[in-house]
Amino acid sequence: MKITIFDYGAGNLHSLAKALESPGHTVRFDTDLRGALDTELLVLPGVGAFAAAAARMTGGLDETRAAVRNGLPCLGICLGMQLLFDDSDEGPGAGLGVIAGRVTRLRAAQVPQIGWNTLEETSDPAFTRAALHTAYFANSFVCRPVDPSCVVAWSTHESDRFPAAVRVGNTLGVQFHPEKSSAPGVAFIHEFLNSVLPG
Repeated sequence: MKITIFDYGAGNLHSLAKALESPGHTVRFDTDLRGALDTELLVLPGVGAFAAAAARMTGGLDETRAAVRNGLPCLGICLGMQLLFDDSDEGPGAGLGVIAGRVTRLRAAQVPQIGWNTLEETSDPAFTRAALHTAYFANSFVCRPVDPSCVVAWSTHESDRFPAAVRVGNTLGVQFHPEKSSAPGVAFIHEFLNSVLPG
């Protein structure tokens, strides 16, 4: 099975690729969004700024939105989760709009949030099976979905309660970095893979 990380030119992706590796799954990178759709799982990685990443997505935005809405499994991590939404206060550009809502700055005195935080009200079975209760965050912005029923985990930074994870069908977005969240974080990734990939 082919797993494709869309490389929009920000950050070291090798720790994420290593976390995604498993028997029977091949992990590759693609800098072209249309080319990245030739895959069993699309991964939107989690380092960078919204505007720069959105600019790199413009060439294949409509095709990707349609593919994900039609069931192509997709994992969005940190910035990748934010790209699943309509737009962002961080900068101009359009997200995929797979989940209706906007990305806004954390309402907190200490921004960015960097470090471990508790996951609250986790409802996706992957959290339980992976025993993932705390996760590593590095973010200044968070997602505000129009319909909070898509939220499968919450977290709170100072007094701002925000979605730590959202899921719609085969699409999962996580504001934290599972690949940096120790063994339970990597286990969580594989629980998601097992739920969306055949074999």
